[in-house]
Amino acid sequence: MFDGVSLRMTPNLSQDTMPPISKRTRGLGTEHAFVVLAEVNGLIAQGRDIISFAIGQPDFVTPKNIMQAAKNAMDAGKTGYTPSAGILELRTAVAQHLNETRGLSYTPEDITVSNGAKPFIMYTIQAVTDFGAGDEVIYPAPGFPIYESQIKVSGAVPVPLSLLEREAFSFDLKELRSKLNARTRLLILNFPHNPTGRTLSRAELEALADVLRDFPDVWVFSDEVYSRMVHDGKFHSIASLPGMTERTVLLEGASKSYAMTGWRLGYAANRVLSPYFSTWITNTDSCASSITQWAGVEALTGPQDEHRAMMDSFTRRRNIIHEGLNTLEGIKALKPGGAFYIWPNVTELCRMTGCPSAEALRKRWLHEAGVAVLADTQFGTPVKGEGNFVRFSYATAEPKIHEGLQRLRDWIAKNKR
Repeated sequence: MFDGVSLRMTPNLSQDTMPPISKRTRGLGTEHAFVVLAEVNGLIAQGRDIISFAIGQPDFVTPKNIMQAAKNAMDAGKTGYTPSAGILELRTAVAQHLNETRGLSYTPEDITVSNGAKPFIMYTIQAVTDFGAGDEVIYPAPGFPIYESQIKVSGAVPVPLSLLEREAFSFDLKELRSKLNARTRLLILNFPHNPTGRTLSRAELEALADVLRDFPDVWVFSDEVYSRMVHDGKFHSIASLPGMTERTVLLEGASKSYAMTGWRLGYAANRVLSPYFSTWITNTDSCASSITQWAGVEALTGPQDEHRAMMDSFTRRRNIIHEGLNTLEGIKALKPGGAFYIWPNVTELCRMTGCPSAEALRKRWLHEAGVAVLADTQFGTPVKGEGNFVRFSYATAEPKIHEGLQRLRDWIAKNKR
């Protein structure tokens, strides 16, 4: 009884009689690395021995000084809400870091902090496009799958820009120019690139900026979360070029550089859009975790010895896996310049082993060789004529890289036709 009214339990509803779910939600894409991770964990739970190159997560523990800063914040009672844009101390540290590494002049007011870097993909697309208005967003293909899913769910038009093996996974500026038009609102860049590991030189960025200067109404979203993972040479940002700072949303985060994937801390810089990002955060998360923010201050301003050691380790691993993959029959791999991903061409291996696609090869490697990778279809529709590719994340220990390569060598010897 409730207020004198007898309530009856509603019988279980069948799927046919359930209230409808929106097309937007049903069509929302996902990040397939997590799907494969669940598959891998399921096999491990069954007792299978799996070496995983699937997930882009450092295999290091967060440095102790960062964890201690979080504990200090809790002990000091810094456990409440913060401003939606983030605490001043962290925004100041982020601005100083970006200015020192890119030669810019951001202020704390230009910086917004969020629970991870990923939300800024949505915030930026929502900030510069209108739902159903035909606004176009150009994004890299292959690329981080959340770009395309957020473009679609935001009611904008996704326009893929091919990253070609013959261009060392850069893009053709003529193709880019052909896709820029009056409806283009945003160009998404990601260098060092996921999944190919491609970096861009300053000269390449200058050529890109020259094209964009003919389209002053186009914003740029520069995903630079792997900027501190450049193996050779120096990282360059398009935001550093004349006339590009104001129209570029520069994205960075702590997950990859400081082994803080579970802490969820990202930050974006743009003078005009920062207040709007803050409003979006007010509408979604209220603010990033106060404890994580204080840990982030320590990450950026504290000792960098462990960070540098991790980055040196990724370079050594890059060299091992690049050399090893190129000794495997049917595989050829370009040397990645940054991040911790390598994107080998497995077209010939698929032919040799009767696999109709990279996804078929991925499944066979997982179940027959005990090696987990991601397939090209998990980074968007494969570029026509480019062949078959898989992604290895070498964010795993060197002995496991050697063992994984040996397992693949044995599998190829057993299964080639």
